[in-house]
Amino acid sequence: MGFPENVIASDEKVVLHLHPHWKVLFGPTLVFVLIVAAVAMLATVIPAEWNWALLALIAAGVLLVAAFTVWPYVKWVTMHIVFTTHRVILRSGVFTRSGRDIPHARINDVSFEQTLFERLLRCGTLTVASASEHGQQILKDIPKVERAQGILYQLVETDHERRSGLPQQGAGGQAYGDDPGY
Repeated sequence: MGFPENVIASDEKVVLHLHPHWKVLFGPTLVFVLIVAAVAMLATVIPAEWNWALLALIAAGVLLVAAFTVWPYVKWVTMHIVFTTHRVILRSGVFTRSGRDIPHARINDVSFEQTLFERLLRCGTLTVASASEHGQQILKDIPKVERAQGILYQLVETDHERRSGLPQQGAGGQAYGDDPGY
């Protein structure tokens, strides 16, 4: 499920579009392997004349896979963290959607935190502090969190320059559209 481009204004560009780090799918993948192995092992010990038991076992396996593997994947796919030239857009949910937009002008601080394990996986927690009643937005399991923090900080600075009438510069003195790294 892609990010709905219709929420982007005509003068706004998407700079970075993220989903949570793949590590959040490791548990559901492990559960999938364990369910398939258990169903396969139990299917070998069910007598051939007990077709109803085999069908019940397969149905239970399919329900478990749907609940503990497919559902977490669908939730992961529908979680969007988007940095644009004007705001941070957060969208999540499958049946019930929720979202939050944080304009760059309201962002006071952007910080990140990584445990040793997260440093090995190149992910972490990004904290966006904004001047609103919601305060901090804590975004967990962000891939390449240090890069994301740097990009967001630069976007906030560029937005400040744009609003104050100063010349707009991206990282390294280039406009964002000119830098293939963004």
